[in-house]
Amino acid sequence: MKEFTPAPDSASIVSVTDRVKPVALGMGVTSVHFLGDRAAFVGGEENVAFVDSQGEITTVAVHGGGILSTASDGKRLVMGGDDGKVVSLDAKGEVTLLATDPKRRWIDAVALHADGAFAWSAGKTATVKSGKTEEKSLEVPSTVGGLAFAPKGLRLAIAHYNGATLWFPNMAASAEFLPWAGSHHAVTFSPDNKFLVTAMHEPALHGWRLADNRHMRMTGYPGRVRSMSWSAGGKALATSGADTVILWPFGSKDGPMGKEPAMLAPLQARVSVVACHPKNDILAAGYSDGTVLMVRLEDGAEILVRRNGTPPVAALAWNAKGTLLAFADENGDGGLLEL
Repeated sequence: MKEFTPAPDSASIVSVTDRVKPVALGMGVTSVHFLGDRAAFVGGEENVAFVDSQGEITTVAVHGGGILSTASDGKRLVMGGDDGKVVSLDAKGEVTLLATDPKRRWIDAVALHADGAFAWSAGKTATVKSGKTEEKSLEVPSTVGGLAFAPKGLRLAIAHYNGATLWFPNMAASAEFLPWAGSHHAVTFSPDNKFLVTAMHEPALHGWRLADNRHMRMTGYPGRVRSMSWSAGGKALATSGADTVILWPFGSKDGPMGKEPAMLAPLQARVSVVACHPKNDILAAGYSDGTVLMVRLEDGAEILVRRNGTPPVAALAWNAKGTLLAFADENGDGGLLEL
């Protein structure tokens, strides 16, 4: 991408702020996902706002209260609410009720599998629904912090206090417990299915090499990691939590063990959200001061997408082709950038 190279007589950083289509959503935003070429901004309460490439906004009511968790596969969103319901929203804007917790407990986490299976959690219970088969549930030792499906096979990772549990819902064998002291929240599999990584309540990540469950410590953050994103080839994991983007190397069989992470795009502000490009080795990063940058992984070259001076960036996503970038801050002021 030639855009990263500034003109000889220009400032030190390329800016595309003039190419951003502003979006004012008028609601607090927690995440954004593309369904086709429309950006779906998920609100903290009740609504999802679709924004098309022209900046037209269409709002859809999806829950009767707070939206607590969201997952997307590019075709639909699956969301859990404090109304005890799991719902899906497709690209046409149609809402479908998928499940209701019998005790109307909060739906703390959701996950979506490439083949259409989905999972959700309420309290200590994780439940999977796959195709026409009945729901299957597993109780873990403490409240579920996060869920993720493996890229291959129907296997669910469940993060909780003192570790993570790996579960094949369609097999009779007991679930496998991966221990590590502390509270584990978000969880993600590497795209090659070789590593599992959790974000912890303390400012650290923890990982396991799944071939032998060897531990991988990823520490040194000044704050909690709330956003993780795998690079296009799955060779690196980008994270928030510091005043630079932290990029852990996963290209070798040992993952990041014994290696230093790359540190890209330092600012006088904390990185709040990261999103790697789906095809190229670039990423977008949002910061606590409202800045949005595009960053090239190989050399850290930067492009300014949005200037600072607003609330923290809360939502950031690319479309599947990598031609559109959507972002918004916590108050719902954001934009769309067409590359």
